[in-house]
Amino acid sequence: MRSEEHGYTLEYAKQLDEQDELASYRKEFYIQSEKIYLDGNSLGLLSKRAEKTLLELLDSWKSYGIDGWTEGTYPWFYLSETLGEKMAPLVGATHREVIVTGSTTSNLHQLVASFFEPKGTRTKIVADELAFPTDIYALQSQLRLRGLDPEKHLVKAKSSDGHLLAEEEIIQEMKEDVALIILPSVLYRSGQVLDMKKLTEEAQRRGILIGFDLCHSIGSIPHQLNEWGVDFAFWCNYKHLNGGPGAVGGLYVNQRHFGRIPGLAGWFSSRKEKQFDMEHQLTPEEHAGAYQMGTPHVLSVAPLIGSLEMFHEVGIEKIRKKSLQLTKFMLELLAHEVKDYGFIVRNPLADEQRGGHIFLEHHEAARICKALKEHQVVPDFRSPNGIRLAPVALYNTFEEVWLSVQKLKTIMAEEQYKKFENKRGVIA
Repeated sequence: MRSEEHGYTLEYAKQLDEQDELASYRKEFYIQSEKIYLDGNSLGLLSKRAEKTLLELLDSWKSYGIDGWTEGTYPWFYLSETLGEKMAPLVGATHREVIVTGSTTSNLHQLVASFFEPKGTRTKIVADELAFPTDIYALQSQLRLRGLDPEKHLVKAKSSDGHLLAEEEIIQEMKEDVALIILPSVLYRSGQVLDMKKLTEEAQRRGILIGFDLCHSIGSIPHQLNEWGVDFAFWCNYKHLNGGPGAVGGLYVNQRHFGRIPGLAGWFSSRKEKQFDMEHQLTPEEHAGAYQMGTPHVLSVAPLIGSLEMFHEVGIEKIRKKSLQLTKFMLELLAHEVKDYGFIVRNPLADEQRGGHIFLEHHEAARICKALKEHQVVPDFRSPNGIRLAPVALYNTFEEVWLSVQKLKTIMAEEQYKKFENKRGVIA
């Protein structure tokens, strides 16, 4: 057992790093030695394996030309399905239920176009008032395309404090006029993990389809989408999965829905052996691949090949274990070191409800983030007054967590943030 004071020391942080079974994976990433990168929940760092597979796919274009679609180590024609199979364990799905394709928003449009079937009085979609804006924009768009007024047909479950959602209050919105529910698995600001199993059970009991946005959970927490009976899910791959800026996204469709005609069909929705028959009658693929539309973005998906190798080796359970240790250590340090400087912790404290990042509120947040960057700590500002700090299991250390909190303490004690304007940059 650690003593109370020893638990806040640099020596204790180094001791935790010595005991870390994932420590060797830090060497797999390109890390600037002078910087502490705590923004992996926005954009993960480049790994050497991801760089290697990107160069290999580039070389396959150089070496094979058009024949790269069927030749080489990673034939392009089957790449989306191959990566879907590798990604399936991260979301608790069968290999046929996951496909790597599209982006968060395009995949959401595809899934809503496929599964939102307003009939009779069931014409509403339930989301939440804390959702990431792109999800709301897409849902509003899909309603308008069906001649439905988003003001009347998009229901947003309320948050009592503006930071967290209560599952029971979401369930109260599962009324007889609801056809579809779209919710985050992990809230992008507060990092709250929703009880996806419970919400899915309640939705299905009422005959409502339910899907989840996994952008802030995939690669960070375990899922059991197939076991829970989730109808569908979608996500990006450039955060915890380190697929690179603009990396191709992914989606999951429960196997009970196989055989549906996709709402937004395209050439790559086709069954592979029929695709080059060039018929005008689509024969949709009999798995999640049916929800592809266009040609795979081969060079943008290439880094995921290398990145997913590490997730396969380590396993999501070990990643989750270390992630919780890192965020718990950071919370303890924050409570001890900067408790007198006006910070409010907005993420859940319980392990089962806490995702992969810490969310702090402070009325000088934008200034503080700029001061942290001056101290070579990379945070993430969220308007109007939020600071997200994400120590990532595969490449961050306990020593980095300790140093970051010490730098934050110095910034606040010396009021160094005051030399910066309290205004976000163009990108935040």
